[in-house]
Amino acid sequence: MRAVLEIGGTHVTAALVDPLRTCVRRRIRRPLDARGKAEHILGTVVRCAGELRAPAGQVWAAAVPGPFDHEKGIARFEGVGKFDDLYGIDVRAVLIDGVWPRPADVVFLNDAHAFALGEWRAGSAAGHRRCVGITLGTGVGSAFLADGAVCREGPGVPPDGRVDLLAWAGAPLEHTVSRRAILARYGGHDVDVRDIAVRARGGERWAGQVIAEALAALGAVLAPCVRDFGASALVVGGAMALSWDLVGPAIGTGLGDTPVRARPGTLGADAALIGAAEFVGAAGR
Repeated sequence: MRAVLEIGGTHVTAALVDPLRTCVRRRIRRPLDARGKAEHILGTVVRCAGELRAPAGQVWAAAVPGPFDHEKGIARFEGVGKFDDLYGIDVRAVLIDGVWPRPADVVFLNDAHAFALGEWRAGSAAGHRRCVGITLGTGVGSAFLADGAVCREGPGVPPDGRVDLLAWAGAPLEHTVSRRAILARYGGHDVDVRDIAVRARGGERWAGQVIAEALAALGAVLAPCVRDFGASALVVGGAMALSWDLVGPAIGTGLGDTPVRARPGTLGADAALIGAAEFVGAAGR
């Protein structure tokens, strides 16, 4: 069994993953306030991990969103509206010292990489040597995988493998494709993206247009990346992907004649957990 953590903006999950059967054997999930003080955030994470009662001396893997120094385990969140109070904290040291039974080490990976690795190992991208994973939530996360290895450069790969660093209509992509951008474009008050999706299904033309235009832009930006990278699978996850009946066709419109069809992830919340376990296994730890 491999012990893993997924730290998100609203929750933390600790789990034991069976690497042979690629399934989650046990999980502990707790709510998390990403806007809280560091001691509250890290205290919640440490308690959640401790409740798992993983064997002592394991190397844990933790899937964490950016900006984060995943190699050193140090938080670099600043001005992103979540985890700001963690800036500069050595999260690896906190976990090693605080979790009991004590881990031998904690390694970190980007949450979008964890999602893509999970789907490549046991989900929608299984059997594909080259694939692209996209997560749609607060912003756009991405991973380019070749035989299960994360690529940060090469044909079709954007700088550091980050699609969010690309531009659309002369502005950063996330000015068009992000929760904040979609809500600003739609207007109104007390609505979230899921509410706009419900209205689109109910026949509201403006709601449908806002979602379609944003995700078609994503498809158009991805098209040359997917083609040049030689991907045979494009897998999409995250909160927005739950509205696949709207998201899928819109991305497909943007992809045009690109010979890869976007598909939703099939593992749900297990994807990042299985991907984190895969990450530890690939590193031989």
